[in-house]
Amino acid sequence: MEAEFTPIFAVDSYKTSHKWQYPDGTTHVSSYIEARADKSGLAVPGVVVFGLQAYLRRLAAAPITAALIEQARTLFAAHGVPFYEQGWREILDDHGGRLPVEIRAVAEGSVVPIGNALLQVVNTDPRAFWLTSYLETSLLRALWYPSSVATVSWAVRRLLRQAWIETSDAPEESLDFKLHDFGARGASSGESAALGGMAHLVNFKGTDTVEALLAAARFYDEPMAGFSIPAAEHSTITSWGRAGEAEAYANMLRQFGGPGRVVAVVSDSYDIFHAVESLWGGTLRQQVLDMGGTLVIRPDSGDPVAVVAEVLKLAAKAFGTERNQKGYHVLSPAVRVIQGDGITPPTIAAILTRMRQDGFAVDNIAFGMGGALLQKIDRDTFSWAMKASAIQCDGQWRAVFKDPITDQGKGSKQGRLALRRSPDGFWETVAAESCPEEANLLRPTFRDGEMLTSTPFSEIRARVRAALQESPPPLY
Repeated sequence: MEAEFTPIFAVDSYKTSHKWQYPDGTTHVSSYIEARADKSGLAVPGVVVFGLQAYLRRLAAAPITAALIEQARTLFAAHGVPFYEQGWREILDDHGGRLPVEIRAVAEGSVVPIGNALLQVVNTDPRAFWLTSYLETSLLRALWYPSSVATVSWAVRRLLRQAWIETSDAPEESLDFKLHDFGARGASSGESAALGGMAHLVNFKGTDTVEALLAAARFYDEPMAGFSIPAAEHSTITSWGRAGEAEAYANMLRQFGGPGRVVAVVSDSYDIFHAVESLWGGTLRQQVLDMGGTLVIRPDSGDPVAVVAEVLKLAAKAFGTERNQKGYHVLSPAVRVIQGDGITPPTIAAILTRMRQDGFAVDNIAFGMGGALLQKIDRDTFSWAMKASAIQCDGQWRAVFKDPITDQGKGSKQGRLALRRSPDGFWETVAAESCPEEANLLRPTFRDGEMLTSTPFSEIRARVRAALQESPPPLY
């Protein structure tokens, strides 16, 4: 996240020529961002809006300089595209290098139904009408990725919450650690890991993505957004040799066990079922019980649904269970299970269904999610787009839009826009002139290089949880 950022280079090359493509007399261009369609297969009631503040803080801290303008002039000339040097020098000379735009956005953490305007941007200096669209590359990228990760993570929380409602007596806060971020190594970059990992943390508190913690502190003033525990990997277990498997496990208990402590041990290096039944549930059973903490057994191969089902049965046989008030089995507090291999929202749903069928409460399990959380998404997952919807030319605003006959799904909205909620809570995008300012949920967040609002991470989390309470139960 420490890589140098400047909007002058965070752009698609072809946009450098767009200043000369607008009609004569153009003074303002207004554009918006929306998620146009849910192609995720998750059937979510909306997208979780998140990540804008991280972008705006970087934007506010990166004014344009004479050196950047000179670098851009040289680079774009060699690249083969025109560069509007005069426009950038006007920004430098007349605005101190601060971008003359206003950005309005819905509050972060809001869960807004697909097809609504989530952000609107317009230039504030009539000479900089070209700047609105110039920002599309960086602004859309800043919103679609973290919002998509937050939405996938939120969808999993919906699944887990429904399982909790049906099978658990534990406090709802127990869900905070039911989905752990394992995705750092599978992310495309450190920045992706930081932004995506931080987006996951608006829904949960479990993560192994350290860069996400730094991002939450830097951009959202959250001193510690997530937590983890000591855990084994295959190298630390197999280094003891197959004959030393039990001793490797015993060492984990000695090193990290204790009253109130939690330690996770990957147990499928050789035979997961033998490990649960004969080692954890036999040779080491008393040591597990005596340590006073919780052993989390981690399978890491095979069919996730079948393996988890068998591991739970073996752990129940070895350590016993209690039946809760809803009639479901809960393992001894000394042992739990985490599944981190092959985890996607559909496999989580399948595992939860099988657990319910087998009579096990959701209390018994947590999930680790890697590539499917931070990497198996793209801009098309929710069909994110930024489009111009209004232009002021010769002093008059007029609507602009696209309506391709070859793909009605790519049609765009018209005019200056507002987002509001009806008295019954229905979200709708309407013409700005028809919506009183106090009812418009697209609130000013950035103007002329300065941030106008700053939202703490705790407030975003609270907003996401409130939306979860309002959402219909998922199908799983």
